[in-house]
Amino acid sequence: MKKKRFVLLDRDGTIIVEKNYLSNPDHIELVPGAADVLKKLKKVGLGLVIITNQSGIGRKYFDLATLRKIHQKLTDLLLKNGVVLDDIYYCPHTPEDDCLCRKPKTKLVEQARDKHNFDPKLCFVIGDNKGDIELGKNIGATTILVRTGYGKQIENDELSPDYVVDNLEAVLPIIKNELAS
Repeated sequence: MKKKRFVLLDRDGTIIVEKNYLSNPDHIELVPGAADVLKKLKKVGLGLVIITNQSGIGRKYFDLATLRKIHQKLTDLLLKNGVVLDDIYYCPHTPEDDCLCRKPKTKLVEQARDKHNFDPKLCFVIGDNKGDIELGKNIGATTILVRTGYGKQIENDELSPDYVVDNLEAVLPIIKNELAS
């Protein structure tokens, strides 16, 4: 039986508007078109997992209870728009902690793979940051840099994503084309 393919998405700057250490669930704002894109990705049979670094916890800007409320609000907001996420994984550590779960390291993807039984090499990793693209490369996935969030600022860094697009809506034809080949 063929394994289900997954899209591994960054949260801030990719699905929701970048707020610089978002710590209030009421400040969540979906990137325009994000819910529609996620719904279409689900419709073509892809799994959706958010992989997000949340160093605001390690920096003591907010706590795990607040993060849970933020993720619940995001999940509810997406559900209202007809989107069911398969999962959300987060790293609460700062870069200085040198943990194994902070993107671009792969521990969170390994946890998602073990739970959802997918091949990371067949994933699409979508994000607006260097860590997202490096994560995708570290697992051998197709990488897509979106110019939302920090994407525009870093697109000329030596990242070499497989694709660079203006927004989440522009990933649809790329993924559909990749699935067809």
